Amino acid sequence: MDAQSRGRADEIDPADQWVLNPRTGSYELRLEDSGAQAPSQRSAPRTAPRRTPVPPRSPAAPSPAVPGPRRGDGGPPGGRRGGRSRKIGGGGRKRALTITGGTLAVLLVGGSVAGYLYYQHLNGNIQITDVGDAGTSGGFKKDQPINILVIGTDKRSGAGNEGYGDAGSVGHADTTILFHVSKDRSNATALSIPRDLITDLPVCPTKQPDGSTKDIPGERGARFNTSLGQAGRDPGCTMRTVKELTGIQVDHFMMADFNAVKNLSTAVGGVPVCVAKDVDDRDSKLKLTAGEHRLAGEQALAFVRTRHAFGNESDLDRIKTQQQFLSSMMREMKSKETLTSPKKFFSLAEAATKSLSVDSGIGSIGKLTDLAGELKNIDLKNITFTTLPVLDNPAEKVKATVVVNQAQAEPLLQMIRGDVSLTEVEQKEQAAKDAAAADAKAKLDALLQGPRAAAKDVRVDVYNGGGPAGSASGTLNWLQNTKGVPKSSNLGNAPAKVDATQLEYAPNQADQARALADMMGLPATALKMGTADAAPRTPMKLTLGADFKGAGVSMTAPQQAPEGVQRVEADKAVCAK
Repeated sequence: MDAQSRGRADEIDPADQWVLNPRTGSYELRLEDSGAQAPSQRSAPRTAPRRTPVPPRSPAAPSPAVPGPRRGDGGPPGGRRGGRSRKIGGGGRKRALTITGGTLAVLLVGGSVAGYLYYQHLNGNIQITDVGDAGTSGGFKKDQPINILVIGTDKRSGAGNEGYGDAGSVGHADTTILFHVSKDRSNATALSIPRDLITDLPVCPTKQPDGSTKDIPGERGARFNTSLGQAGRDPGCTMRTVKELTGIQVDHFMMADFNAVKNLSTAVGGVPVCVAKDVDDRDSKLKLTAGEHRLAGEQALAFVRTRHAFGNESDLDRIKTQQQFLSSMMREMKSKETLTSPKKFFSLAEAATKSLSVDSGIGSIGKLTDLAGELKNIDLKNITFTTLPVLDNPAEKVKATVVVNQAQAEPLLQMIRGDVSLTEVEQKEQAAKDAAAADAKAKLDALLQGPRAAAKDVRVDVYNGGGPAGSASGTLNWLQNTKGVPKSSNLGNAPAKVDATQLEYAPNQADQARALADMMGLPATALKMGTADAAPRTPMKLTLGADFKGAGVSMTAPQQAPEGVQRVEADKAVCAK
C-alpha cells in the first residue's frame, strides 16, 4: 500500500516514502504523512511513525525504478525536501549493496554502487553457468590475485539485434579480456586476446541440460573465438583455453552480449568518446564528425563494433577502440555526477544484472558484492589495458588470422603471472610506500646469493605438478643433455597440482638450489628451504607448476613490459584515429 493507493498521488512524491532506518541500516517504505493531506484522510495520531519493511520482489516481477529519498535540489539521499529533513546515518550499521556488471566498467565501479535494491529481483536477473573445475568454485582468496575473464559474445540475442549480420549464430568469444587484479588490490592489468588468434582448444567437460557432463573434443590450430558457442562449448571452455594459452589460472568469468553495451552506456548517461576524423561506417552504422561525442545505446554499440573506422581496419585496431571505450566508461562511472545520482544507480543495477552471465562461484548479488568490495579502491591510473602480442599468421597468403608473438608475449605473461604491475605510476608509488615488502624481497633475493654447486653435483628429482604433459621428462632430458646435470631423475606426476613451480631443498643443499635456479630462471619465491640438513646423496625436489612453459623458458618475471607492447591507461582520454 502506498501513496498512489491511498488517494494522495498528486501531493506526494513516491520517492519520499523510502527512508533509511538508522537502527537497521535498511531502506523502508514510510506510510505516514509526507506532504499536504486533507484532514479526512489523515490517520489517528501515533507516538511513533509506522514503517513497513520492503518485501523482496519476485525475480519474475517487473522492475520499476523506485527512486530513493531526494532533495529538492537533486542532491543525495537524506537532504531537505518540502521544509522537512531526514537524517541518514547515525551509529547504526549501513549495508552497501554493490553491483558488479558484465563488463570491466561495471566490474570496477561496482564497489561504489550503494543503495537499497531488491536482492531477490536482482538475483533473478543474473544468468549462471556451471563451468565445473574450469574456475574457482569457492570464490576468491583475499590474499591472492584474482583473474576474471570478461567475455563479450556476438550472439544476436535481444530486441533490436537481429539486423547485425548472422542473426542465427549461437555466438563466439568476440571480445575477450583477462582482467588480473593484483594480490594487494593496488593495480590491475586487462589483457585483450584477439578473436582471430590461432591456438589449440583443450578438451572441455561441459554441463548438459539434463545434469550430465559431456566432453567436447579439443581442436588444434583453431580460431580462439570458436572456444565459445561452437560445437557446444560454454564459457568454461574459453576459460580453459585462456589458461592453456597464458599459463594463468582463470578464477571466474563474466559474459555479456550486445544489449550490455547498449543498456550500460544508456544507464550511465552516455560514454564520452573522441574521434580524430569524420567517421561513416556502413557496416556498423557508426556516423560521427571529428571531435568529442557522448554515445549511448545503438551508437555506443556501433562504436565498439566498427572495424572499418579506425587504424588499418583490423580486429587489433578494434580492440584498441574497445579499450578506449571501456576506459571512458570507467571514468564516467567514477565521476561525481554518477556517484551522486540515485537514478543512475538504479539504472546501472538493472542494466548490469540483466546483462550479466557468470559462473556459480560468483553467481549471486552477495558474492558479486564481496568481489566488488575487493576491487572498489583500485585507482584508474593503476589500471592498464594491453593486448596479447601477435604476428600475422605465416601460413596464410591472405592475412586473416594471427599467431602469438612469443618473443613479446612470454615476458608480458610472466609479468602478469608474477603479479607485476604494467603501470609505471603504480610501480613508483609501491616502491616508495611498501618498505616492508621491499625488505621481504631482499631477504628472498639473499637466498640466491652465495656459492653455486657444479652442475655435475646437483641432485634433483623432477615432478610434474601442473605443467604441460611431458614436462618432467622434457626437463630431465634438458637438464642431463643440455645443462650437464646427470644426477637428475623423472618421478612423474606430483601428488598434487601446484600453481607455481617450487624447488624444495635442505640448508646444506643451498649451493645446489642456487645453481638449479640459475639454470631454470627460477624466482627467489620458488625456493623453499627446509629446517634440517639432508642426508648425503639425497636429491632436492623440483615440482613443475602451472606456470611452467617448457624447459629452458625462464620463470623469473621481468619488471618492465617488452618494447612495443600496446597499452591504454584507464585514466587517460585518447582519441580514436
